[in-house]
Amino acid sequence: MELERPDLSSVSPDVLAYIEALEAALLKSKSSQPTRRRSTEVEPSEPPTTQQVITISQRGMAKRTARHLYGRQRRSGIGVFDLDVDEHDFPAQIVVVDESKRLLLFSNLGRVFPIAVADIHQTDELRAPGESLTNQFPFHGNEHIIGALPAEAGQYVILASQRGWVQRVAASYFGKSLIPGMSFHDVKQGGQITAVTWTNGSEEIFLATQQAQGIRFRETQVPARGGCLGLRVAPGDEVVAVASVTERSGVFVVGHDGKGTIRLMGGFRMNKAPGAGGKTIFKSDQLIGAVTVKEKDDLFILAQGGKMIRFQASEVPPKTGVVQGVNCMEVRNDVVTAVTAIKLE
Repeated sequence: MELERPDLSSVSPDVLAYIEALEAALLKSKSSQPTRRRSTEVEPSEPPTTQQVITISQRGMAKRTARHLYGRQRRSGIGVFDLDVDEHDFPAQIVVVDESKRLLLFSNLGRVFPIAVADIHQTDELRAPGESLTNQFPFHGNEHIIGALPAEAGQYVILASQRGWVQRVAASYFGKSLIPGMSFHDVKQGGQITAVTWTNGSEEIFLATQQAQGIRFRETQVPARGGCLGLRVAPGDEVVAVASVTERSGVFVVGHDGKGTIRLMGGFRMNKAPGAGGKTIFKSDQLIGAVTVKEKDDLFILAQGGKMIRFQASEVPPKTGVVQGVNCMEVRNDVVTAVTAIKLE
């Protein structure tokens, strides 16, 4: 509580001079003390860049904002407000890509829609509404975007379905001649598509389910285009993430409650073939995402209420075994919906 200065008009000049001298000394002492950095205060993360952070809602509203405008926080912070959507929608996807590139939008029905990053609504404000992507393409009534990948970023795209079916499609199919809405999946084969990723053609595939079960196997074991069963998924569970890994990789996994860990693949045995049951990845009631990450990378986590946090991957202790994870984002009454990792140039 701040006190008001009393009337000192009746005080003797000597006493008044003494009081004023004490007030001046106190003010000087306060001004010389360093300001304590709040835990939620952001710090400069990088110089201006053409890299864009694109956030997409469940209903296809999207915006892009320069990556350098997202300051880095400490792990377990509350983040900053990002994509602004109405009460019937929520932010669901994050992707980071250069403004000169194309973006491939993948739907739950296995269809792909290419779009130039420059054609996506741009804003210099983090908290801002987006514009509809689905209005630009012939989306079906029950169709929505489940993932977005930069074009020409690998040799193959891996598509993973709810029930663990995986397909390996060559990059040539996603070139500039790609017809918007071209289908690469039959939903009768393993259900709807839930996750996508690029691979380099010679690494391994890591599949993760909502109940935090996972499997790892060589990508060359997946037949071209037709696909195969990658993971035997338990009733009531479904695949939510796919990542390209090696024996030396670390995979950041995060749950709906904001807790996460980096699971080292050296401690997660590779299966001889796809199609087996999963092994526990980490202790979580509901796993949301899994991304391959290196120590010098930054992580972006998005929450349903519209908040986004950026922090260094080195703040998350890597583990070879099953752990509960550490607090990565303070979600309070919210839940995590998406995660991505970026490598700083």
